Amino acid sequence: MHVSEHGIWLFAEGRELFMPFTQFPWFRTATIVEVMNVDLVGPGHLYWADLDVDLAIDSIEHPEKFPLVSRVPPRRASQPSAGSQRRKKSVSRKRPRRG
Repeated sequence: MHVSEHGIWLFAEGRELFMPFTQFPWFRTATIVEVMNVDLVGPGHLYWADLDVDLAIDSIEHPEKFPLVSRVPPRRASQPSAGSQRRKKSVSRKRPRRG
């Protein structure tokens, strides 16, 4: 596997495949570890568990047959996920006593 500024090159089932970020935006902000964690889960079927992305090799080789592209903006690596955000403790401020 090779990651460039334009996309990801990967070797699967004896074929070299290129996934440009313009057509596969889920990988644009993924870490190298997330991209490398890919499994061949069945004939012609890849799954990236860390990204929850599954793709048929046919859709990588022939993206024109699968024109749907995610409308969800890619996850930014610098933003924490909703589950990792901590709640802020409420601070009570005492009012000065009068009189």
